[in-house]
Amino acid sequence: MIVPGFNYRYPKDGDDELDLVIESCCTTLEQALSAQVRGADRIELCTCLSVGGVTPPHGLVERVVNSLSIPVNVLIRPAPPETDAGVFLSRKHATLGTVRGRGPSAAWEGSSEARRSGRETQSVADGAGRIMGFEAEDFVYADKDIAQMMEEIAFCKSVGAAGIVVGALTPSGAVDLVAMQRLVAAAHPLPVTFHRAFDVCTQDPFDALETLITLGCARLLTSGRAPSAWDGRGLLSRLVRRANGRLIVMPGKGVTPANLPALFAFTRAPEYHGTQLP
Repeated sequence: MIVPGFNYRYPKDGDDELDLVIESCCTTLEQALSAQVRGADRIELCTCLSVGGVTPPHGLVERVVNSLSIPVNVLIRPAPPETDAGVFLSRKHATLGTVRGRGPSAAWEGSSEARRSGRETQSVADGAGRIMGFEAEDFVYADKDIAQMMEEIAFCKSVGAAGIVVGALTPSGAVDLVAMQRLVAAAHPLPVTFHRAFDVCTQDPFDALETLITLGCARLLTSGRAPSAWDGRGLLSRLVRRANGRLIVMPGKGVTPANLPALFAFTRAPEYHGTQLP
């Protein structure tokens, strides 16, 4: 069900009447149900946004999938190490979900601390991790992590999830081909979205894009390697053009009903992701 006025809040392409796909990032059943009623086309389900999002509990995945009529994609990401006090730590620097020295933040969505301006293609070496609130090291996984992720993917498939959201990098910060091949194969035939690990990847963004296309990823969730999708709109626009329909480039981070029309006009991306959408 689409609430009255939904079609007026989001733009259409006047030439081909293309409706934009709106993916709402949710952490609870109540959020997911509300997003569906408000007109979301798809849900990305995760928990613990304060640490960048981790795989939700099995019970939550099953309840959300069984309660919604729209597709539910599930984030597959092991929880970072946890201290005795229950504070999640980055795998290397204990800063995942934080901006250096400034305390917890929703690193992928919803944090004003992480929305400082920066160059749209700022590299990890130039400190992109400090701006994003997460770093390349936070997406480097050991074999046991990959095995756990594959088990989680198998569960999500068994309960009817529509897609998998995942990302893995090498210690040098490049897309981890070996790990991603295993994860994409485990997800088959479900589509795979490569998440914002792309935004702290050390590869040239267009080389990384081609790698994801070769791997068979269906979608790339990215802020354009900037603190927000609006800041990264230049790179996002070029990624959309380079992908040319071979993969969906989906802007995410700081996308709202207020800025989505202008972001669409600039990037021409067909899908958008956010905690504040729809």
